[in-house]
Amino acid sequence: MPAQAGTLDAPQAQTLEARHEIVLVDIRTPMEWSDTGIPAGAATISWGRPDFAERLLELAKGNRAAPLVLICRTGNRSSRALAYLAEQGFTAVSHVPEGMAGSAAGPGWLARGLPTSQWP
Repeated sequence: MPAQAGTLDAPQAQTLEARHEIVLVDIRTPMEWSDTGIPAGAATISWGRPDFAERLLELAKGNRAAPLVLICRTGNRSSRALAYLAEQGFTAVSHVPEGMAGSAAGPGWLARGLPTSQWP
């Protein structure tokens, strides 16, 4: 996985998470997690949390170079989070621009039939 921010499609993210090569983080809201479930194997940290970067750093065990991949509903929040996290010194964060629901970048995790887990 490249050390710079980038993009992955949903199947790539699912494969890398299943191999434990990345930490996949669903940054949507608890209501969204309840409605659709979360990607199987994903951690959950809502982008709206005031301590978002700190929680992500805890998840990465203090390593700002850990390979993290963010997913949201349609790629908008995860795109904004990439820029924010770069400012916070994270160096290996990517995102899934098609998100869970799909966007111009692709059909999305759910439409692709990728595995989900119930939340909580």
